[in-house]
Amino acid sequence: MSDTGQRSSGAAFDAAGDIARDFRDPVSGDFRQETMIINMGPQHPSTHGVLRLLLELDGETVIRCKPVIGYLHTGIEKNTEYRTWVQGITFVTRADYVAPFSNELSYCLGVERLLGIEVPARAELIRVLVCELNRITSHLVGLATTGLEMGAVSMMLYGLREREMIMEIFEGLTGLRMNHAYIRIGGVVMDLPEDGPRKIRELIDILPSRIDEYETLLNDNPIWRERHEGVAVLSADRCLELGVTGPVLRAAGPAVDLRKDMPYCGYETFDFDVPTRTEGDAYARYRVRIDEMRESLKIVEQALERLLATPGPVMIEDPKVGWQSRLSVGPDGIGNDPEFLAHIMEESMEALIHHFKMVTQGVEVPAGEVYSCVEAPRGELGMYLVSDGDHRPYRVKIRDPSFVNLQALPDVIEGYLVADIIAAVSSLDPVLGGVDR
Repeated sequence: MSDTGQRSSGAAFDAAGDIARDFRDPVSGDFRQETMIINMGPQHPSTHGVLRLLLELDGETVIRCKPVIGYLHTGIEKNTEYRTWVQGITFVTRADYVAPFSNELSYCLGVERLLGIEVPARAELIRVLVCELNRITSHLVGLATTGLEMGAVSMMLYGLREREMIMEIFEGLTGLRMNHAYIRIGGVVMDLPEDGPRKIRELIDILPSRIDEYETLLNDNPIWRERHEGVAVLSADRCLELGVTGPVLRAAGPAVDLRKDMPYCGYETFDFDVPTRTEGDAYARYRVRIDEMRESLKIVEQALERLLATPGPVMIEDPKVGWQSRLSVGPDGIGNDPEFLAHIMEESMEALIHHFKMVTQGVEVPAGEVYSCVEAPRGELGMYLVSDGDHRPYRVKIRDPSFVNLQALPDVIEGYLVADIIAAVSSLDPVLGGVDR
């Protein structure tokens, strides 16, 4: 049919002047007479970051959705290529800023593979511990913000309350609440503080009952179920076609989890399950994340028990690879260890020179390329690293799960109502820092 014929038949056109998809009135069978093009965003509330959605609406029904990204324009990957290998950690940790430890771990595992080194056993246990605690905080943020957007303000308050307990553990361990740069090439910056095991044990004792409270509040809540059940459905086949991973994929059926399928950091020695559902809707994703928090607690408890029975260093002892600086907790908080400062400033000129060269130049990584991936809270987080044998990366490319999962937005929004957009976006749980890296 010619363009003129299509226009006369009542077909609609989008903002670019292209003919929109056929959308007939369910009663009369006629083509819609007009549609509305609106922008949702870019704003943080309801879109979980600075995300813009270009929507074509027929009344309250979304018939086309085009996600528009790039508003954060952080340039993390390119900035990392202009820094030393160790300095790059302070950039990649800021990508998915809700799960900074996963960023650091994926990056450091890649560099360590290029170097051909293994970290001490205690450092590996601490890495597992902080990453699983971080998985819980990430799911708590997603659950709290979704609750706020759905009108369940109590859920927001409870979620952030429990998150605060874990953030205090992170602050005592790393000195920071986020963007820690704690996991380093060859291990971690420092060991657990003296009161660290006690605080973690208190969390393990308290959190299970709090998660039960979340389910009591939401599982059979008629409003919560009506807003989530049958909304934003994405089949397993479609997830695999788009490369969607993490809770969104597992909520559709496949038990795909890199901790089980491609173990790293000794995850194969831990006892935990991979929660799945089959419905593939927003409600199923909520249930999967709830179950994942319980499984992460199981891993945290096992890691803590092993740490108490596994003394030793937390950084590789090779002085040409391991980070030289030593930190400790003093009266004014975490800072440079006084004994280490006295050694390099007063006792050994060679140690001072070596420290200066490690800080300014860093480790020299053999030429090669590697793809290193971990199971982050949102799915497969990978780092593609290329070294040309220099003191800084030749290429850094981040495979961020939020970026890949956002491809599913049109699938989970089109055909639903405007009010369903909020639940659909929050069920994917994107973090735009990783999208606009």
